[in-house]
Amino acid sequence: MTDTAQPDLTGTWTLDPAHSRIGFSVRHAMVATVRGSFEKFSGTIVIDGTEPAASKAEVTVQADSINTGNPDRDNHLRTNDFLDAPSHETIAFASTGVKAGSDDEDTYVLLGDLTIRGITKPIEITLEFQGIAKDPFGNTRAGFEGRAAINRKDFGVNFNAPLETGGVLVADKVKIELDVSAIKSA
Repeated sequence: MTDTAQPDLTGTWTLDPAHSRIGFSVRHAMVATVRGSFEKFSGTIVIDGTEPAASKAEVTVQADSINTGNPDRDNHLRTNDFLDAPSHETIAFASTGVKAGSDDEDTYVLLGDLTIRGITKPIEITLEFQGIAKDPFGNTRAGFEGRAAINRKDFGVNFNAPLETGGVLVADKVKIELDVSAIKSA
């Protein structure tokens, strides 16, 4: 993930949950978009600047930490209708490869396996490098924004309800939204 236009990102980076967001959005009732995020997660990124394809990332999310700003909806999302958090406490991502993005030297595609409800499927996350800086505490930080889309039914999240006017309550497509600040640890 390095070239002459970028600083050397080689090393191990730890996600900073206080300055990062793992979020999602999904169409609701065919007229609005509901957004949410997960409050508890951890992750590590290992970047190999000489062999970018050897770089890797692992992230673990606590499924019951889902937050859409509506406690009733959040409680429903934790049930077997959606995430089944009591039986599947974590959502996990483990990368399997990295490739250059098609349109920008700061864009990459992170290939990996996403596990939700015990079901693992490959996904591609488009990542954009946001920069690198030293914070006031002497930490070296790197920032990334990421986007992906999944079909929730691929992960056994099948709940829905028909609407009187046609259509369904919850869309199948879920957009994943990542805003990551990572601290260099090695």
